[in-house]
Amino acid sequence: MAAAEENSRLPRLPDLFEVSKQLLDEVEVATEPSGSRVIQEKVFKGLEFLRRAAEMLSQLDLFSRNEDLEEIASTDLKYLMVPALQGAFAMKQVNPSKRLEHLQWAREHFLKYLTQCRHYRVAEFELPRNKNKSAENNTANFSMAYPNLVAMASQRQAKIERYKQKKEVENRLSTLKSAVESGEADDERVREYYLLHLRRWISISLEEIESIDEEIIILRGKDSSKEASTSHSSHQDRPPMKPFVLTRNVTQAKVFGAGYPSLASMTVNDWYDQHENYGALPDQGIASTAAEFKRAAQQQEDQEQNQEEDDDQTPHRDREWDDWKDTHPKGYGNRQNMG
Repeated sequence: MAAAEENSRLPRLPDLFEVSKQLLDEVEVATEPSGSRVIQEKVFKGLEFLRRAAEMLSQLDLFSRNEDLEEIASTDLKYLMVPALQGAFAMKQVNPSKRLEHLQWAREHFLKYLTQCRHYRVAEFELPRNKNKSAENNTANFSMAYPNLVAMASQRQAKIERYKQKKEVENRLSTLKSAVESGEADDERVREYYLLHLRRWISISLEEIESIDEEIIILRGKDSSKEASTSHSSHQDRPPMKPFVLTRNVTQAKVFGAGYPSLASMTVNDWYDQHENYGALPDQGIASTAAEFKRAAQQQEDQEQNQEEDDDQTPHRDREWDDWKDTHPKGYGNRQNMG
């Protein structure tokens, strides 16, 4: 008896599905930021309810690979959408550190939904290729890859067709919604209603997988660039900058005081006398070449140096001559006129 009461309190599969779908609709039309606490709580609840619904579907073995779409009851068709709803909720999570993990998880569930729909032939479409491995290997060369214009054109045309089909499906859904939800529709219209939902989510899943693949490439490119910059900076650490002081006194000393780096080496008069000696004044005629001016300057310096050397040696020579005369009288050594 107690076990029966406990089972009656547990949420049933239809309740889990409907509450999850309602939460997703509320998140889609919410005006609050996606990272707000209210939105994230709804996302967490939706994921939890759908996880429990998926476990129930697995236990009930409601869908078999050996049966066709016609063998599935009309009221059970909606449960095929559980993986797609899980992927949609996963895309609403906003944790930056786990963004890549959430994208991969969402892609797996969108692909699982598309695989089921293709098996039951719900609609004609091509399953997306597994681009994760190729994106991981070719991230560095992504920007250098030459675009395939034919593939881009066909992809654009496919997007246009999916958009048109999605609009037609949504218009048909709006006309059937009130009748199905009120219970007035017969089994044929209920079946059509849920099949239209399945086809709508096929278009959504294909679009989401394309967006996921592009975002995964960007995130992996950022991670690789961060690793490269980290390794580069670890090998080339910049030396610490020397502290410098910029004060008013220091600046004034460099400009006006003795600390100025270009002090004058001669006066204007000294400069004039030097150029007058070289014959390089305007009224004397400027030297014809820079080499001639340099040669004249060198000769002048040599003459001044020789003059200085002579001036230094003259007293020494005079002292030696005086000493010699003291020991050698006049006429000393002259033997030519002796009788």
